[in-house]
Amino acid sequence: MKKLIVIATLALSPVFSAQEMVTKPVQAYQTAQYQAKKKAFVDNLLSKMTLDEKIGQLNLPTSGDFTTGQAQSSDIGKKVEQGLVGGLFNIKGAEKIKAVQKVAIEKSRLKIPLIFGMDVIHGYETTFPIPLGLAASWDMNLVQQSARVAAKEASSDGINWTFSPMVDISREPRWGRVSEGSGEDPYLGSEISKNMVYGYQGKDLSVGNTILACVKHFALYGAGEAGRDYNTVDMSHVRMFNEYFPPYKAAVDAGVASVMASFNEVDGVPATGNKWLQTEVLRKMWNFKGFVVTDYTGINEMVEHGMGDLQQVSALALKAGIDMDMVGEGFLTTLKKSLDEGKVTQAEIDMAARRILEAKYDLGLFDDPYKYGDAKLAAKEVYNMENRNIARSAAAQSMVLLKNEKQVLPLKKSGTVAVIGPLVNNSLNMAGTWSVATKHAASVSLMQGLQANYGKEVKFLSAKGANIDYDAKLEDVYAAHGKKTDRDNRSKEELLKEAVDIANKADVIVLAIGESAEMSGESSSRTEITIPQSQVDLLNELKKTGKPIAMVLYTGRPLALTNVKDTPDAILNAWFAGSEAGNAISDVLFGKVNPSGKLPMTFPRSLGQVPIYYNAKNTGRPLSQDKVDKCVYERFRSNYMDECNTPLYPFGYGLSYSKFSYSDMTVSNSNPKGNQTIQASVTVTNSGNYDGAEVVQLYIRDMVGSITRPVKELKGFQKVFLKKGESKKITFDINPENLKFYNGELKFDWEPGEFDIMIGTNSDEVKHSKINWTK
Repeated sequence: MKKLIVIATLALSPVFSAQEMVTKPVQAYQTAQYQAKKKAFVDNLLSKMTLDEKIGQLNLPTSGDFTTGQAQSSDIGKKVEQGLVGGLFNIKGAEKIKAVQKVAIEKSRLKIPLIFGMDVIHGYETTFPIPLGLAASWDMNLVQQSARVAAKEASSDGINWTFSPMVDISREPRWGRVSEGSGEDPYLGSEISKNMVYGYQGKDLSVGNTILACVKHFALYGAGEAGRDYNTVDMSHVRMFNEYFPPYKAAVDAGVASVMASFNEVDGVPATGNKWLQTEVLRKMWNFKGFVVTDYTGINEMVEHGMGDLQQVSALALKAGIDMDMVGEGFLTTLKKSLDEGKVTQAEIDMAARRILEAKYDLGLFDDPYKYGDAKLAAKEVYNMENRNIARSAAAQSMVLLKNEKQVLPLKKSGTVAVIGPLVNNSLNMAGTWSVATKHAASVSLMQGLQANYGKEVKFLSAKGANIDYDAKLEDVYAAHGKKTDRDNRSKEELLKEAVDIANKADVIVLAIGESAEMSGESSSRTEITIPQSQVDLLNELKKTGKPIAMVLYTGRPLALTNVKDTPDAILNAWFAGSEAGNAISDVLFGKVNPSGKLPMTFPRSLGQVPIYYNAKNTGRPLSQDKVDKCVYERFRSNYMDECNTPLYPFGYGLSYSKFSYSDMTVSNSNPKGNQTIQASVTVTNSGNYDGAEVVQLYIRDMVGSITRPVKELKGFQKVFLKKGESKKITFDINPENLKFYNGELKFDWEPGEFDIMIGTNSDEVKHSKINWTK
């Protein structure tokens, strides 16, 4: 039976107006009167609670997705009845969640409601592009919309807490979890971080269709050595504060309700037990008022780190500032004993319990414990056409055009197109990693999207051409979490012959290759970040046909594409685009949407360059710029004998079907003083043949500092839509706030002197203007 694919109307304009977008921290609605009332309520409740019940609030087990009839009879149900559970995660469905909440309200002594969490990472059932892909849109309204849609869907189905956003800065593409973050840059990451929080939490957590956000993983998780998940992290405090901490702090400043600790160590102490991190930085420096939860068995894993037995590490975590123990039950089983032995205090237990109860109060659960989850509402809110339209638009805007020679794209709406690749007919992999609530079978594959949208005008022929990898055992590893890759047991010669035969019957080839969904994500580190050889061989065979090739790249990370970039005529990086992947890719391939995505993470030429990122620092022996540009080796300079210093595709890079030209920059004052604000401007012209959007990027370099400074730092961006032939003056306001950094004493301040102001289309192609700023 053929699957019916509904053609959605593409939502090209934002669903929310600028006035409807949240721009203030969620806590703005919490008046002094509200805070006093909350404190009195929680004080009263704590006074009634036994020690076991207080510790129970700190316990976050996973329930498994049991049926409603098991809610009371299960082991978890019995613990809920005894007041030994503060929240649950991994239950899906309004009725199931309501049944468990009913046990807490009707069977437990104090009737304290539970909170229900889920990894709603890039959408709920309506799934958006992976976060790295969404970051490539550089559209903060779209970012916030995606979180708002996810919150509305999840809350209607009973979820009131998401373990998102993941904001870990990473310059390490071997690490699979780069797919969950926003890339390498602290400024872009901070903008995305706060807008995700605004989208999830809105202006009022108690309204019923907002949910608690949880910024993660605090801290530095993206800097693991060798790109291996859960691995050691070691860096200076100056680097932490300037390069890795900003997106976490942005979430805190935006009013994020919870924070998740990371698995890695910081200064030799695992983050889960690190008091400097969880108390000194998070609470005292940044004034965070919410609660901190561990990652999955994070407390227990400190035993393997060598920090002591379960009782010791549980006490260490509580004293560090951890409030909730995810899954491990170290708090539940040891804190009472540690209190008796004087290893923790009653005040520490009370404070942790208070923070959990306050979150429940903010959600309005004490007024109505059943407010989240309504099967009738969920039937209307979840995976509806409006949400799918938004996801389709977001997916199209996240795609990055890396190459387009001879204007192969957009495709003509006529003739015959060969659609070839291991996943062209695969729906299960379209949503990418960490898509736990996705309706995978309903996701739109590339072939389905092409046929549904252009099948009446274009003849599409399809062939697999190759498996994801020659190694069947390795492909089984890739096909995790039920995301089968539909391995074909024919020989590689048979697969290639079929693909070539199909290609010879077509006018143009669309070749979709790259990673499968779970080749990136948690526990998906790779020592090679190239396209598997089976797919490279397919590309090379198809090249011999002489037919134009438009390559669609599936990936959850930057790949080293040096060995394939010259072969296809066009390369469209589609990431993993979510529920509407096939429709969105079709929209871009045929020009219904002009691609406007820009890379949020540098693509290296080869693995040996990693880590490579745009905002690096100069060495004392830098290679001269002309030799960098020409890829010329010079001994006793900072360069490679066998590779260029430059990336394959720089941060901020992305082409369009149109062309955008930049005028020279003008600066309103080249000698500003003190707290003045100056303007830097360029005129951008759409000089091509298509209407389109361009992301205009502002970078600044502090030429001399008390500590070494990066060669450039992103300090602003504007996404502007221009009709063909249209010009627009783009202006950035610059003031000393844009110049501040953490100096060697960790003081956040700016220093007078010379600055290089840069505006351009990506981090490499910029216009320059020098200014001298005095105090």
